Amino acid sequence: MADKGGMDKVKGKTKEMTGKVTGDRRKEASGRADQAKGEAKKAMGEAHDRARGVQDSIQRDGS
Repeated sequence: MADKGGMDKVKGKTKEMTGKVTGDRRKEASGRADQAKGEAKKAMGEAHDRARGVQDSIQRDGS
């Protein structure tokens, strides 16, 4: 999860645009779903980073 959802968002946007151009509503919907998955991964990564920062802060203050 190093890219924090970036690849899913790019893949999703590409699928969505391809679906729009070709009139493929399923591909369009699949692209939007991939983008949402990327956003969720990004949010989880940010929450993890914040939790790590809190943990580090507590360890520094407690030492």
